[in-house]
Amino acid sequence: MARFATLEDVKKIEQDQPWPDSQPATTLYELLTNTTNAHGSRNAITFQLFSGATDPAETLTWTDLHARVTQAANLFRSLGVGPTDTIAYILPNCNETAVTLLGGAVAGIVNPINPLLEPEQISSILRETNAKVVVTLKAFPKTDVAQKVAEALADAPNVTTVLEVDMLRYLTGLKKFIVPLLRPKNPVSHSANVLSFNAECAKQPTTLAFEDPKEDRVACYFHTGGTTGMPKVAQHKYSGMIYNGWIGHTLLFTEQDNLICPLPLFHVFACHVILMASVASGAHVVFPTPQGYRGEGVFDNFWKLVERWQISFIITVPTAIAAMMQRPVNADVSTVKTAFSGSAPLPVELFNRFEKATGVTLIEGYGLTEATCLVSCNPVEGEKKIGSIGVPFPHTDVKIVCETPGGPTECGPDAIGEICISNPGVFAGQTYTEVEKNKDLFYYNDYLRTGDLGRIDDDGYLWITGRAKDLIIRGGHNIDPAEIEEALAGHEAVAFAGAIGQPDAFAGELPCVYVELVDGAQVTEADLMAYASEHIHERAAIPKHLELMDELPKTAVGKIFKPDLRKMAITRIYNGALEKAGHSARVVSVSEDKKRGLVAHIARNGEADEDGVKTVLGEFTRPWDWHDAA
Repeated sequence: MARFATLEDVKKIEQDQPWPDSQPATTLYELLTNTTNAHGSRNAITFQLFSGATDPAETLTWTDLHARVTQAANLFRSLGVGPTDTIAYILPNCNETAVTLLGGAVAGIVNPINPLLEPEQISSILRETNAKVVVTLKAFPKTDVAQKVAEALADAPNVTTVLEVDMLRYLTGLKKFIVPLLRPKNPVSHSANVLSFNAECAKQPTTLAFEDPKEDRVACYFHTGGTTGMPKVAQHKYSGMIYNGWIGHTLLFTEQDNLICPLPLFHVFACHVILMASVASGAHVVFPTPQGYRGEGVFDNFWKLVERWQISFIITVPTAIAAMMQRPVNADVSTVKTAFSGSAPLPVELFNRFEKATGVTLIEGYGLTEATCLVSCNPVEGEKKIGSIGVPFPHTDVKIVCETPGGPTECGPDAIGEICISNPGVFAGQTYTEVEKNKDLFYYNDYLRTGDLGRIDDDGYLWITGRAKDLIIRGGHNIDPAEIEEALAGHEAVAFAGAIGQPDAFAGELPCVYVELVDGAQVTEADLMAYASEHIHERAAIPKHLELMDELPKTAVGKIFKPDLRKMAITRIYNGALEKAGHSARVVSVSEDKKRGLVAHIARNGEADEDGVKTVLGEFTRPWDWHDAA
């Protein structure tokens, strides 16, 4: 493994392994074949339907996985899918999901879709990507995925074939006999041909039946976020996928490693950062339960699963870490080298508690769907600056760009501006499928505007201080506040609505909204919450707090001034947490700091338990200071 401790190490890797000359393969299938030839008999992927440490699991070796991916790719081609055609999948985690992802990218363009989305969102993505084939679940108890997809297909006439994955094959014993009796009926309201995914794959040869040209091309479509309406669709090329795999192989994983990844295989973190790193390195990745971390018993059994599979790397997110810390570390975790956290900012107190409880090194990283994923992380072997997102990976260039009267200008050290990135994962000029969405998306033609505000310190570490694009990030899930505001604007009593993300110790942020009524209107907060719940289609976007104000803060030109709303939310949440914990300390003000963004100032109010206050407020990602009464 290459040493990754300082910026000098990054520069040395860039010199020793120039890109693209060091690229291990040109296509995904070539990379998978190389790894299979080197490590064919070793474990590649494992899936457990249930979370128990002794529950049945299915493991595929690299030889097995290569054969199934080849069969899937051949099947998709036999169904009329060419290199520019789309195979969408709406699936929970299972081995078929990984096979579909890889086989779809070999045959055409694969489009993972979040199964938690509503039918209208699924159908809009299917229309935008012009999907020809859909892989999804056969109707199964305790899940409505099949029903939602059937409804979505009624509005996606471009889909000609539906391939169903039946989770029944993972069951054993009495459950295997009972489930067919409980299987919900799935009325077909579309004209697509419905076939069995596994049965059709089994008919295909295990050698590739078509040419795999050694050229770079778009191989994946990933939708961003999951707000109501039409999410934007990002395009990913082989080069970006292989680059993400190369980073994992170069800096973290070998064929000796076992990874546990309870993250969904519709998200770039699981697909490109983890699965691609396994494909590049030969490492073994374990996917527990169809719902990953959301699966029943996963947190209760997590450490026992780590012991069972001799896990060396834990893949996680802040919300999952918070849940883990509510359970004892009740197993042998001595095999674990590192835990990698991404998707949302990590609170300092949570970082400290995790490392103290487990003895495992925790590194925080940064990436985004529009860049295929990886951008930076805290060095595995070097200094970890808690709260920062580390140093850029090899062959990733980050610029902090400020708007000036003369146009965009690169900022100096510690100056705050928009984070803009260039690396092999950035599809310059063509990030989104919709051409108009790419307008003004790049600085200097090649540098993707992330929408995040940040700075680079004197040591080269990257810090996020806010967001230029006003997203609410709930546990790594992007929510557009406009969707909340537009839904509430439909109520006859609402004049203005301003939605923001309020701090949350578990999810990082939760949606909340402040409302100004039409003059003379009479409506209660409870009435508006009920209206919001009915008219906001995505459950994650329904506000957790709604507050009526006589007048919302506004700018000189009448726009809602959201920094004031954020200050109000920080004050309310922090004071509530302090009061609940029995501390007399309170937030007396929230101010904008050039380097840290919004900072809460805490008054001791007598004899303050400083360590206790630090513990309570350390659960949140927003910074705070003691207020100096003098």
